[in-house]
Amino acid sequence: MLLLQTNNVERRFGSDVLFHNMNMQIQEHGRTALVGRNGAGKTTFLKIIAGLTEPDEGTVTHARDLTIGYLAQNQGLDSQNSIWAELDSVFAPLHELEKQLHELENQLGTLTPKAADYQDVLASYDRLSEQFKKQDGYEYASRMRGVLHGFGFDEDMYDTSVNALSGGQKTKLALAKILLQSPNLLILDEPTNHLDMGVLSRLEDYLKSYQGALLIVSHDRYFLDRVVTDVYDLDNKTLIHYTGNYTQFVAHKRERLQAEWKHYEQQQKEIAKLEDFVNRNIVRASTTKRAQARRKQLEKMDRLERPTTDDSSIHFQFHSDHASGNEVLDVDELNIGYQDQKLAGPLSFKVRKGQRVGIIGPNGIGKSTLLKTLLKKIPKLSGTIKFGANLEIGYYDQEQQQLHPEKTVLEEVWDDHPEVSEKDIRSLLGSFLFVGDDVYKPVSALSGGEKARLELTKLSFMPINFLILDEPTNHLDIDSREVLETAINEFDGTVLFISHDRYFLNQVATDILYMKAHGMTHYEGNYDDYLTQQAKLEHQTQPETKVKQSTGQLSYQQSKETQRARRKLQRQVDQLENQMGELETKQAAIEAEMAKPEIAVDIAQLTDLQKKLDALKAQSEDVELQWTEAAEALETFDQENQ
Repeated sequence: MLLLQTNNVERRFGSDVLFHNMNMQIQEHGRTALVGRNGAGKTTFLKIIAGLTEPDEGTVTHARDLTIGYLAQNQGLDSQNSIWAELDSVFAPLHELEKQLHELENQLGTLTPKAADYQDVLASYDRLSEQFKKQDGYEYASRMRGVLHGFGFDEDMYDTSVNALSGGQKTKLALAKILLQSPNLLILDEPTNHLDMGVLSRLEDYLKSYQGALLIVSHDRYFLDRVVTDVYDLDNKTLIHYTGNYTQFVAHKRERLQAEWKHYEQQQKEIAKLEDFVNRNIVRASTTKRAQARRKQLEKMDRLERPTTDDSSIHFQFHSDHASGNEVLDVDELNIGYQDQKLAGPLSFKVRKGQRVGIIGPNGIGKSTLLKTLLKKIPKLSGTIKFGANLEIGYYDQEQQQLHPEKTVLEEVWDDHPEVSEKDIRSLLGSFLFVGDDVYKPVSALSGGEKARLELTKLSFMPINFLILDEPTNHLDIDSREVLETAINEFDGTVLFISHDRYFLNQVATDILYMKAHGMTHYEGNYDDYLTQQAKLEHQTQPETKVKQSTGQLSYQQSKETQRARRKLQRQVDQLENQMGELETKQAAIEAEMAKPEIAVDIAQLTDLQKKLDALKAQSEDVELQWTEAAEALETFDQENQ
C-alpha cells in the first residue's frame, strides 16, 4: 500500500532552484533513507513531506488517515513535566478510555442483571474493553519503561524535570516520545546524534521491528545499513531511487554512473564520426546525398546529457618528514579527571607504529579528557604516559578550540606557514572546497562542517607521523567521511582516535580500545571484530551463570527441563536468522542483476525481477517479524530464569 507520494516537487530561493522534479514513493512498512550532500536540501524536503512547509511547485499526496511523526535534527523537548509524565502524555486518549471503563464498572456495580439498561452498559463495557486491549492498554507502562531504559533513562530519573536534562538527553527523550506515538510514517532527521553505541544498537533493533514506515536522513552509514531497504539520493538537484541498504546504494550508484558514462562516450564517438563524414563529404557531388543523410541522422539523434553529480569532495592526504620508532605510546595506570576529581582509571594500553587504534565507550566516560591528558592540555592525576622517539603529532579537536574565531580562513592557515605563497595556500584550501571569496570568511561565521574541513586543512599541511583525532567525522557529510577514511588508510603513520561512527571504525581501525570507568580493554580488529569477540566472551560466561542458577535455585531435573526449553527457543531464533540471511542473499542477487546495464533497458525483465524482489521482501518482513517474536520470547525466558 502506498502511504505517501511526492510529484515533481520544487523549492526555490529567489531565482535559485534548490531542488526540482522530486518524485518519491513511501510504501507501507517501507524503510527509506534520503541521502545527499550537506546543503542539498534534505531537511527542507523532509519539512515539505511532513506538511510543515509548502513546495513552490508540485504536490504531496498521502493515504487517508495517515499519521506522520517528524523529529527534526537536534530537536529536544521543552517541558515542565517529569520524564515519566511527559512520555505518559502520549497515552492521554488511553487514559480517557480507562476512565470510561472505570465509570462503566461502577455503573455495573450498582445495577442488577435484570435492570433495563444493564445489557446496554455491559455491551458498552465489553466494546471499550476490547478497544482498550487492542490499543495495548495493559502494556503501555511496560512499553514506556522499555523505551526509557533503551535510551539510558533509569527508574531513578523518572521524576526528573525535562527542563533539567542536558541538550542531548532532551533530544533522546524527544525520540523516545515520538517512537511511543507510533505514527504510520515516522520521519527522522539525523536521529543518531547524541546516542552512544549501546543506545544506537537498541534503536536499530526497535526501528527494524517498527510497524509503521520510516523515512530517515542520517550520516550514520552503519545505522543506514542495518535499518533501511531503499535509498533516495538527492543529487544534482533531483532524486534518484535505489533499492537496498546504504552499502548497496553506493555500489549501484557507481555502476549507474559508469554505465551512463559508457553510453555517453559511445554516443560522442558516434557523433564525432558522423560529423567528420559530413564535413569531408558534404561538398563533393558524389557523396553529398550520403553526407546529407548523416546530417539528418545527427539532427534526429536524441543526445545524451553529460553525466553529472554533486559529489565534489575534498581531497587530501597526510604526510610525514620521517618515520617514528616502533614504540609510539605506552600508558600505564593512568588516572584522569579534573582538580583531583577522578573521571576514569586506572587506564593502561600501548600503541605501536602503524596501528590505527579506535577508542570507544559510553558517552561521558572521559574519552576526550583522555586525549587531552595525553597531550598535556589537562594534567594527569596519576600514572605514567610515555611517548616514543621521533614523533610528529597532529591533533584534531572535536570542539574546534584550536581555531581562532577572529581570523579569516586564509589567515588561519597562512599565519602558520608564512613562508608559503598565497597561491599555494589558496590551492590547498581549494582542495578542501574553500574557493573564491570563501577564503575571506571569518572562522566565527563558518558552519560546523566548514570548521571541520578547516582543521583537516591545517593537519594536511603539517608533517605528521602520529595522528590523534577526537571524533573526526562529526560535522562531515558522508562524502567527506569517505575521503577522510581513504586519507587515513593511505597514511603510513600511526593513528589514535575516538569515534562513535561504527562504519568509520570498520573502515580504518586495526584495534579497538573499549574504555570503562575503571579500565581499558583491548580488542584486535575493527568494530565488527570487537562485536564478535564480545559475543564469544558472553557465550563463554553463560554456562557458569546457568550452573549457579541450577545449584542455588533449581533441582537437577528442573535445570535440565529449563535448559531443554531454552535450547528449543535458541534453535528457533537461529533458524529464523539463517532464513533472514538466505533471503537477504537472494535479494542482493536480484538487485545485482537489475543493476546490469543490459537489464536496465529491458522493461520486461526489470518488471519480472521487481516482482520477485517484492515477493522476497514480503517474505523477509514476515520472517523478521517471526524472529523478533522469537528473540523477545528468548529474552523473556532468560529474565524469568535468572
